[in-house]
Amino acid sequence: MTDTSGDDDTTVSESGGTMQRLSGAARARPVDLTVLETHRLPGTENWPDAGQGPFLSPGEVVMWRYGHGIDPMRVVRDDARGLVAWLAEGTEQVGMAPVDGRSLRDVPLAERFGVERGPVLRRWNGTGVLRIAPTGRPWSVWMFTEDDGTFAGHYVNLELTHRRHGDVTATRDLVLDLWLDPSGELWLKDADELEAAVGSGHCSAATAAEVHAAAEWARAELVDGADWALDEEWRSWQPPADWTVPSLPDAEHVRAARSRTLSS
Repeated sequence: MTDTSGDDDTTVSESGGTMQRLSGAARARPVDLTVLETHRLPGTENWPDAGQGPFLSPGEVVMWRYGHGIDPMRVVRDDARGLVAWLAEGTEQVGMAPVDGRSLRDVPLAERFGVERGPVLRRWNGTGVLRIAPTGRPWSVWMFTEDDGTFAGHYVNLELTHRRHGDVTATRDLVLDLWLDPSGELWLKDADELEAAVGSGHCSAATAAEVHAAAEWARAELVDGADWALDEEWRSWQPPADWTVPSLPDAEHVRAARSRTLSS
């Protein structure tokens, strides 16, 4: 996981993202979610908001979509309060990557949001991750563990509020993230990448301002407010032994990703 030891107020995560240490109380204000909605993937904008049901049962498979990306996961809990789902180690996923074969982190920031991307298959190579998406909140909380099973920290992924259709939950990544160490140290991740997104025209300055406001909202509610998504029970939760790794659906988007990956 991310090494945040030392006294510096900036560091770099294992994935290459710039992180800044946060201190003091959150500066929360109301977030205009309608501004963020401009980044909703076409075709999902009219789906019902999450939290209304019908809900999936524990053990059922949910397709967690970030834009065109797809993560097959097993449901731990699904109700009006939010969705809790498990991403198993080795899960085959659909992701979006530069068509020239580079890793996205290898693309310079100034070019990152303009580079052509296409769907590819990949596998979740780390330890399994529990994700919690509280209803009506522009974030999900990911529980990371070390290889030996010890708790590594909370990753707060800022994203659109979830919308649901059958066994699919749809959101979209908002670039900026938070990392909460087990020690309680809080870090802001990828602020420079969000700035580059504005500079390249990928998003507006108004959108970026609301994403930063969402980060402060998450700080206030999750960290300062000790929200249920950070409850101790989730740190020690383990999947049932009989849970198998779910598969991607046999869909056109998945077939295109498979074909492109095999030919590269």
